[in-house]
Amino acid sequence: MLTRRTLGMAALGLPLISLARVRDAAAQADPNYPSRPVTLVVPWAAGGSTDAVARILAARLSQDSGKSFVVDNRAGANGTIGFASVARARPDGYTLLVGTISTYAMAPHLYQLPYDNDRAFTGVGLVAAQPMIMVVPKNSPARTLAEFIELAKRPDSNMTYANSGTGSSTHLATELFLQAADLRMNDVGYRAGAQAVQGTLQGEVSMVIQAASGLLPLIQSGELRPLAISSRERSSVAPDIPTFREQGFPDYEAVEHIAILAPAGTPAPIIARVNGMARAAMTAAETRERLAALAVTPEMQGPEEWAAYNAAENAKWREVIRSRDIKVQ
Repeated sequence: MLTRRTLGMAALGLPLISLARVRDAAAQADPNYPSRPVTLVVPWAAGGSTDAVARILAARLSQDSGKSFVVDNRAGANGTIGFASVARARPDGYTLLVGTISTYAMAPHLYQLPYDNDRAFTGVGLVAAQPMIMVVPKNSPARTLAEFIELAKRPDSNMTYANSGTGSSTHLATELFLQAADLRMNDVGYRAGAQAVQGTLQGEVSMVIQAASGLLPLIQSGELRPLAISSRERSSVAPDIPTFREQGFPDYEAVEHIAILAPAGTPAPIIARVNGMARAAMTAAETRERLAALAVTPEMQGPEEWAAYNAAENAKWREVIRSRDIKVQ
């Protein structure tokens, strides 16, 4: 009998996952881990910033361990197809996920999923972070965040923002700002982030909030004007851009944190081993240099910190989605 939950899973085009099967398949810790190739599933298409970070990580892990770490891109349904593939994988440490945790926290409130976030995965920990930046066209009359808000609140305002995907992390980061500033603005939809940025360059929209990596070259050339960065503190990748927090929004933070997840039931010694290997890989000088070129910085977290971090992210994005009445068609 099809329930509302199973119908939702079918609508996503994802197979049903038996968590009992995953738990029953739990493997004993491999004392020589890794003793064979490890797959790092990225729930996005090749070429994006998460994919680039995963490939840098995989290369260093392969070098340090002497075993292959291979990236497998499984894109679709706002990342949930890739998450689903790892949720049903054997919990032995040889299939892991490298993904953005904002997407992970948002998905249960946007979709009917074939897995339960809290029961399907074990957090290995954070590995990196990339802030987002709010930018306006170079000819915008707004030169500061306060000026932008003042203009947007005028009765005759027709200001808009670029939306490259309803329910995406950049869309919800924008909605978090609009909520904090008590603004209502119409969005203009674009197929992808690159098109959203192009639309902003051409003045089709009043602003866009996107990951720093795709915006910094355009900011440095003067083609876009930055108003705020989404990290709690000023970022080393763009130290001259003020944060939302220092401009009157003390609770605002919307950073694309990248983490490693493992299927539930993965033995604790393997989780600890992966975390230690990732920590060494991401903090190596060569890795830091490569990440800096992507506007990404290492940000490490242990598995013992995962539950509290995950709960906080889940609560934040659940409230934004509920209060802003965001629905994925």
